Amino acid sequence: MLVLLPPSETKAAGGSGPALDLDSLSYPDLNPTRRKLLEALSTLADDVPASLDALGLSERQVDEVARNAELWDAPTAPALERYTGVLYDALDVGSLDPGQRERADRRLAVASALFGMVRGGDRIPGYRLSGGSSLPGVGSLRSTWRPVLEPVLAEGDDLLLDMRSGAYAALARTPHAIGVRVLSEDPSGKRKVISHHNKAHKGGLARALARSPAEPESAADVIEVAEQAGLHVEREGEHGLCVVVRT
Repeated sequence: MLVLLPPSETKAAGGSGPALDLDSLSYPDLNPTRRKLLEALSTLADDVPASLDALGLSERQVDEVARNAELWDAPTAPALERYTGVLYDALDVGSLDPGQRERADRRLAVASALFGMVRGGDRIPGYRLSGGSSLPGVGSLRSTWRPVLEPVLAEGDDLLLDMRSGAYAALARTPHAIGVRVLSEDPSGKRKVISHHNKAHKGGLARALARSPAEPESAADVIEVAEQAGLHVEREGEHGLCVVVRT
């Protein structure tokens, strides 16, 4: 199976790995587009005001531009350690044992505005680029990624669980995937969509799937793994799962 996670705007600094090597990343068919975006983003960093404008940053975030200037030379870290925030706090890869971490690196992938998609163990530098951005000389990331990323995601018959948020789901459509959403349920049975905190529950589901020795091959398998981890997950039609959080 493959679980496609959203990235985070915030990323851990530093890393202990060598400089970026595109040939070491999963999904080599994405490398020409990755290289084009890396070169465009690092070149843009030479013009700080233009970078702030294109990336939607304030002057207080100028350090993010400096990070983009060093994309080719900065130390790298595994993707599941590079991305931070609510979802990745709940995933908590640092507490997984070696077998679970191997499964996390293999089963979990992260959608990326810069790299398209990376496996959990792929080593990448810190960067700043959002899914809804457009880069000078390149255009919108949606028009850049869709033609190359959709065929990669369509390959294979493995179960694809799509947890991406809207801006990153727009980079590649996955009509065959099973989407995941999160609802809260009050004591009366009334349900409503959870917005920001849905990330924590998606992270909890991703953690359960990484910890499971069994390889989920269907939505029913995902539900069973979730239930064993104390999560309540229901099927929603042919292409959906719902994590229900009872309040």
